[in-house]
Amino acid sequence: MREIDIKTLRLFVAVCDQRNIARAAQEAHIEPSAISKRIAQLESDLGVPVLSRSRRGVEPTPAGIALLEHARNVLFTMDRIANDVTSFGAGLKGRVSICASASAIAEALLDDIASFMREPANANINVDVEERLSADLVRQLREGAAMVGVCWDNIDVQGLETRSYRNDQLGLAVHRDHPLARFESVRFDQTLDYKHVGLPPATAVHTMLKRAAAAAGRTLSYRVIVSSFDATFRVVAAGLGISVVPIEVSTTYSSVLGVRVIPLTDEWAQRRFIVCYKDFESLQPAAQRMVEYLATRAGAGD
Repeated sequence: MREIDIKTLRLFVAVCDQRNIARAAQEAHIEPSAISKRIAQLESDLGVPVLSRSRRGVEPTPAGIALLEHARNVLFTMDRIANDVTSFGAGLKGRVSICASASAIAEALLDDIASFMREPANANINVDVEERLSADLVRQLREGAAMVGVCWDNIDVQGLETRSYRNDQLGLAVHRDHPLARFESVRFDQTLDYKHVGLPPATAVHTMLKRAAAAAGRTLSYRVIVSSFDATFRVVAAGLGISVVPIEVSTTYSSVLGVRVIPLTDEWAQRRFIVCYKDFESLQPAAQRMVEYLATRAGAGD
């Protein structure tokens, strides 16, 4: 069988989309007879009809439907090859989609992305950032629905490739008049006599704190559940509870709202973030460059 050329596949897809050879020919700026000749040769090479012709136009046959699916995949891959290769001329171009946990976004990720984009070599790279729960983020990476993820390393990332990113430390946010406010550092079990303000149960930190309380033989009592760190600090400032928060996030709020953040001494309070993706080699060049850049920030939160 002769090799199927890319132009014939493009014309076949156009005919299937238009359901009409004449309209496909007009779109491709060629004669309808030229398309008919190519389709006839394609059917001869494959040994089966791929189009069913009628007065109303054309429809793909069952064999044609199978060919159409493969043709779209081949053409997508060819277009991606062309775009990726030509992007190296006159500076790298592309769009990077990043899914990240709330903690990563609230801390240094956006600053790091901005720093990356300010570099002249990255002037033509655009970035989309979406907040995701860590579990959803990992699932989307595995399914190919997301390109790059940034999250806490306590999540199961089996099947993904990872690189180290920044570190941070958890602390306890308390009202300045709270009994714990006089301490320079605290253990988590010392906080369990007080009402907490927490993030939703689906978040990684909620699960981790529940396990830490159980390990201490205690339960964690929440007075308020909120959806963001901004809300967390405001509720703490109102004296309605205490909360475990990343110390790196607290700078913006502590001085303005009068909230004190005390380091937690527990081993798990030292966190490591990772950049994760399904396969580095399959990433577009712009995404590869972003991953490598973020990896250079490893340990910057120490």
